[in-house]
Amino acid sequence: MSTTTAQPLDVDVLVIGSGAGGLSAAVTAAYHGLKVAVVEKAAVCGGATSWSGGWAWTPGNPLAKADGVDEDREQFRTYLRHRLGGNYDAGRVDAFLEAVPHMVGFFEQKTSLQFTPGAKINDIYGKTPGAGTGHRSVGPAPINARRIRPEVRAKMRHQLYETSFLGMGIMAGPDLTKFLGASQGSISGLLHAAKRFVPHVFDLLVHRRNMQLVNGTALTGRLMKSADDLGVEIRISTPARRLLTDAAGAVTGAEVEGPDGRYVITARRGVVLATGGFPQDVERRRKLFPKTPTGTEHWTLAPKEVTGDGLTLAEAAGAQFKTDLASPAAWCPVSLVPYASGREGVFPHIMDRAKPGSIGVRRDGKRFVNEANGYYDYVAALFEATPEGEEVASWQIADARFVRRYPLGMAKPLPVPLFPYLRSGYLKKGRTLEELARNCGIDPQGLKDTVARFNEHARRGADPDFDRGETSFNRYGGDPKTSPNPSLAPLEKGPFYAVKVVPGSFGTFAGIDVDSRARVLNAAGTPIGGLYAVGNDQASVMGGHYPAGGINLGPALTFGYVAARDAAGVTAYEDAAGAVPAI
Repeated sequence: MSTTTAQPLDVDVLVIGSGAGGLSAAVTAAYHGLKVAVVEKAAVCGGATSWSGGWAWTPGNPLAKADGVDEDREQFRTYLRHRLGGNYDAGRVDAFLEAVPHMVGFFEQKTSLQFTPGAKINDIYGKTPGAGTGHRSVGPAPINARRIRPEVRAKMRHQLYETSFLGMGIMAGPDLTKFLGASQGSISGLLHAAKRFVPHVFDLLVHRRNMQLVNGTALTGRLMKSADDLGVEIRISTPARRLLTDAAGAVTGAEVEGPDGRYVITARRGVVLATGGFPQDVERRRKLFPKTPTGTEHWTLAPKEVTGDGLTLAEAAGAQFKTDLASPAAWCPVSLVPYASGREGVFPHIMDRAKPGSIGVRRDGKRFVNEANGYYDYVAALFEATPEGEEVASWQIADARFVRRYPLGMAKPLPVPLFPYLRSGYLKKGRTLEELARNCGIDPQGLKDTVARFNEHARRGADPDFDRGETSFNRYGGDPKTSPNPSLAPLEKGPFYAVKVVPGSFGTFAGIDVDSRARVLNAAGTPIGGLYAVGNDQASVMGGHYPAGGINLGPALTFGYVAARDAAGVTAYEDAAGAVPAI
């Protein structure tokens, strides 16, 4: 029998979880005059969102219109119909596309969440009808954490160390480009790096944390500031243990467990599940993930607390677990980073694969994918290429020129030395390709033949095997200073290096079945009163596909906004344009 020692709490809306979806719902509900509480299982807020790039796929957003790009919504539908195929859910897709511009406009105009446009970020499949070549994404504008109250700041998750430079986040776009320029001797790049890094060292000494928030930390930081400004109560280290229901089966609140014990939170207008899906649930991974026989042959980028609590709570209330998607998870290739303390970090291979002078091979030494395509495609192709019973793994191979100009996994370019990564075993090295292959357990002749063929065509800017560099997405991820193809360069200059890459994920696609208003559905397809699911708790509106970067965060923010408005009884959008105010 549990002991209840804390005082009960009455609110209008209870949000369980504090990633992009949960905080979006909390801020929107509070703006519409509702009393809102957020409970978070972990000791800090932000979930996997804080460790992400922070970019959200938001086609038709008002920042694009402000830049003079006003695409017809049918173009977005066309692209999604082709990419999602039989997983295309017209009702939910239309609800998403209709709400996106209003969601972005709302946060820009009414809250502290400000965005920067993804003018040059392309949809992944550039040859697909309806594909976009920019302006379909937004990212959070950087923010200094000094603008956030210390009490709130103490509840914020730090930048993921593996994707930082000594704890300092680097934002995709001009910020990253200038840092890479510094490694190549650019004076402006060196000045930019110094301008960013010197204040970071000061912040570490004074505040004991990174204060220059970019990427996912900027997104959750701005959302938490917005929630704080609107009076949202955020309680950390407080997991939800069970949902409360009335005689008709409608959800009326939850029993939670905080530092002072168990207590009840009554929610008059609804409960929003936003716990981040189930990427750390080993048993569900075992059942649903391919070639993961024990559930442990997978390394997610989500925090350890994301174990499927929202799904468990929802199923107990009669919800359905929707698994008939194209894929159960948002795959991402990762490498495992050993530390002297014994800890093992997880590094996401997002940008290095597209840079010229590097390829991915399996143990037979053969390529298996267009390395410059999306991270999801890399892992999906790796699953398909790996024979049953064999370890699912690949090696990202590069030459000496590459590793001094670009990152290779966790290993940084000049002026950062390579020896710590070599000493730990994270980075493998060989004077020749054959020696590298033997050090990695790769077939030496297979690797030598593959590199020879790749080099022959790369010099001409071509890749007849996988068409690398033929789309705007590929070329944007490359190096514009490399010609004739920004994504291709031969691997010629020894010594040669490699990092082992294994299957990972950003989060899960399978999830709670919901309708176009994010209301949780029961076995009969009827909404369960008072219960919503957003973020990775709900089954992905993309049907288990990955058509563009940001297709987790875009829907998370949007359906959090939709769910909160539904709980508040607000049905009509305030304006048709979602115009961005002058700043």
